[in-house]
Amino acid sequence: MFDKKAKSYTDLLGKTNRIVEGTTIKGDIVSPADFRLDGHLIGNFESKGKLVIGPAGSVTGDVVCINCDIEGKYKGKIQVEELLNIKFKSSVQGEVVCGKLSVEPGADFSASCIMRQNSESKLPNESPVTEKKA
Repeated sequence: MFDKKAKSYTDLLGKTNRIVEGTTIKGDIVSPADFRLDGHLIGNFESKGKLVIGPAGSVTGDVVCINCDIEGKYKGKIQVEELLNIKFKSSVQGEVVCGKLSVEPGADFSASCIMRQNSESKLPNESPVTEKKA
């Protein structure tokens, strides 16, 4: 009577990928879902979700995502569309471009930072949207 579409394996488990402590990946990761990294990534990361770098995790490379929590170590250029959370005892070195930034006391934040508003253009060749009043 009603045709139910079978859920994919990731829908059944939730849409969070996880790299566990002790794992090292050399290469690029592209993920449409949220991602938790407790291991080490040497390469670039891109996601349409949230990235969490756990206390034992580290990333050396460029990151592009919507939201990010850093509890471990990060070195490179990171672009976060919305909120970047730098937790206590974490270390961030390099370049940061984000919408909002939160740095907890005790974090090592040794990076240049550009904060962008949501209404600003995300692409260099794209003109910003202007609002007209009647």
